[in-house]
Amino acid sequence: MKKYFIALLAVMSLGQLSFISVASAQSPRVMIPDFADLVERASPAVVNIRTTEKVQVQQAGGIPGMPEEQAEFFRRFFGVPIPGVPNTPKQTPPKQGKPEEADRGVGSGFIIESNGLILTNAHVVEGATTIYVTLTDKREFKAKLLGMDKRTDVAVVKIEARDLPKLPLGDSSRVRVGEWVLAIGSPFGLENTVTAGIVSAKSRDTGDYLPFIQTDVAVNPGNSGGPLLNTAGQVIGINSQIFSRSGGYMGISFAIPIDEAMRVADQLRTTGKMTRGRIGVALGEMTKDVAESLGLGKPRGAYVRNVDPGGPAAVGGIESGDVILSFNGREIAKSTDLPRLVGETKPGTAATVQVWRKGATRDFTVTVGDSEPTQKAGKKAEAPSSNSANTNALGVAVTDLSDAKKKELNVKGGIEVTGLGEGALVRAGIQPGDVIIRIGDADITGVKQFEALVKALDANKAVPVFVRRADSTLVIPVRPK
Repeated sequence: MKKYFIALLAVMSLGQLSFISVASAQSPRVMIPDFADLVERASPAVVNIRTTEKVQVQQAGGIPGMPEEQAEFFRRFFGVPIPGVPNTPKQTPPKQGKPEEADRGVGSGFIIESNGLILTNAHVVEGATTIYVTLTDKREFKAKLLGMDKRTDVAVVKIEARDLPKLPLGDSSRVRVGEWVLAIGSPFGLENTVTAGIVSAKSRDTGDYLPFIQTDVAVNPGNSGGPLLNTAGQVIGINSQIFSRSGGYMGISFAIPIDEAMRVADQLRTTGKMTRGRIGVALGEMTKDVAESLGLGKPRGAYVRNVDPGGPAAVGGIESGDVILSFNGREIAKSTDLPRLVGETKPGTAATVQVWRKGATRDFTVTVGDSEPTQKAGKKAEAPSSNSANTNALGVAVTDLSDAKKKELNVKGGIEVTGLGEGALVRAGIQPGDVIIRIGDADITGVKQFEALVKALDANKAVPVFVRRADSTLVIPVRPK
């Protein structure tokens, strides 16, 4: 019996081992990639960028009989004359010396053409008097800045050299979250440092014109301008930013997608500047409450807070309070999508703009303008003091808008809030001096019409109230109840 039991256990153990072996064979094996060959191929095309600037050296007046270090100490903390030392001469004014070249910063870059064309970040070379590029073989060149664009943080520089190694460019639109990537750069001046990680997210909005690639690759000061590479050794981004509370790497870094960067670089290398389209609108984010009150259902589109008087959008018929749903046939999912689409549109192009206005879609034709005009500071309106007398169901006291006020705010009608009591608009944040220009689909023409509209509102239904404040139009969803 004992022998039989031992034999049975042996058979069962063999069966379990067999099952484990089969199960292991069926499950996929995940291997951590070996980046050694990739780094060996890519590193020669990654460069170190050092910048300098001219600084005015001051020659401070000395104090006889005292080393300059001690004299400077007394100047800063005790003043001159020096305490306890009689007849000390007064400090002489600093003399202006000749401008000298001083180190400004260190960054990275990478070669995209064998004739010495290099891509880097704008903030790496901005303000530099001289740009030095050092290759991995220790050769150093003075580089010429062909152009930079601060909005996208892209710059193109050129060195006089031939037959240089270059990096192949990938397709950033095909980047997948979770794929392995690595960065090569000069963090803290440590040349050709390699770090690896994965793509954490795509299309991160950290600016008007760029949807960044987010990674967990270690990026530190000095990595800026270096390449972000996929496992095929192709550049998919330019390392540009980090999220940090300490100034160092904290697990989140951002790269400019190479497709976007090359679109900018192509203009910079040919014209030296970046030309963007504009239509002259200020945008606000579309929230769930605002979208529902406007009848849009879910948040989508770009909400127009303000329209530049005489700008392309105003000429084309776009108004404050509109929601732009599409631009030239391309859907606007969120407000940050619009500046990118408009920016990459050639000035002079007649674009079809679809907007949501008063519960329905309308199409307008807008001729895209060239670049953005200088923003003029708007005059801040003085807010009347609060007064709860004669407030209505929404909790506000109002008065008719003067013609001068209409002209100043560039509105056709409306009523001005002069006092606050208790009500839905007050709870929603209305302020004295605000101008109510529309409720729902009805434009406000005067106090009597406004009061009639308020009385007719459904107490249980949210209604959008369009409010003009300074140079912005706000949408405040309220329930009169």
